[in-house]
Amino acid sequence: MSAQPQALTPSKVLDRVLVLEMVRVTEAAAVAASKLVGRGDEKAADAAAVEAMRQAFDELYMDGTVVIGEGERDEAPMLYIGEKVGGAPEDGNGKGGPKIDIALDPLEGTTITAKAGPNALAVLAAAEKGCLLNAPDTYMDKLAVGPGYPDGVIDLAKSPTENVKAVAEAKGVDPSEIVVCVLDRDRHAEIISELRSLGCGVVLIGDGDVAGVIAVTDPDTTIDLYMGQGGAPEGVLAAAALRCVGGQFNGRLVFRNDDEKSRARKWGIADEDFDKIYKLEDLAKGDCIFAATGVTDGSLLDGVKRLRGGKMTTESVVMRASSGTVRWIRGEHRTG
Repeated sequence: MSAQPQALTPSKVLDRVLVLEMVRVTEAAAVAASKLVGRGDEKAADAAAVEAMRQAFDELYMDGTVVIGEGERDEAPMLYIGEKVGGAPEDGNGKGGPKIDIALDPLEGTTITAKAGPNALAVLAAAEKGCLLNAPDTYMDKLAVGPGYPDGVIDLAKSPTENVKAVAEAKGVDPSEIVVCVLDRDRHAEIISELRSLGCGVVLIGDGDVAGVIAVTDPDTTIDLYMGQGGAPEGVLAAAALRCVGGQFNGRLVFRNDDEKSRARKWGIADEDFDKIYKLEDLAKGDCIFAATGVTDGSLLDGVKRLRGGKMTTESVVMRASSGTVRWIRGEHRTG
């Protein structure tokens, strides 16, 4: 049995109109952030994306709750964890729009936006209430592979060497032909050294590990595996995308101190799950939507382009798990 998208019953909550409307939300955030590409101000770029995404959400007919956002309420002025979004909240009599949980990153890649680097995205995932893991703002060890492999071909409990050899065997190639994407950080020096000792190709990215994980699903990237440690919230976003297009994902929370463990407990992570290896369905289950718009050019999407005459172009992707549909959307916008 290969790890392809599972047949799901379409959610009545995730109306197909809402699926396409989610792209408007990521487009708004990407366009706002694009005004600050290369300006060297990470905070301003992030704030612009957050404000634009918040306003776009409020135009949608839904009763949404942010389960992964910019941080906790006392750390983020808006789009914080637990914030209500959408233009149709419950009115107290049980009436309102569909109840939807939202995971979001209005600007995934604040540093690369400030430096005009590649792979900055505006990203969100949406699912029925309770279907997205309330991941704490900690690190997560991640391991991902694209569709078409036997279930269980990757295992975060095993070494990078063992995982590369397992994927190589399933693919019918030598381990030296496997290409692995890794976030370029000092903490990954041992992983990178181990991979190169096998003769693997190692694609190092400066930021934007959501795009890095999704790259394993696209044959054009030639990337077979994603390995390394990044943000746990981004792990849930990437898992939502893989739910739509197939693939396998393993994630394990990494805690640096007792404060991070306390925050994990606050969001419902039990002590016995602190060392748990989360699989795809643990992070994003049921029908779900994933949407992203490029801020800067990258492996997944082109960035926002500002043209003469007050025009802009955007490139976005929107996916839905129940149908396995992937739509690539090129938008043309007038700024005047």
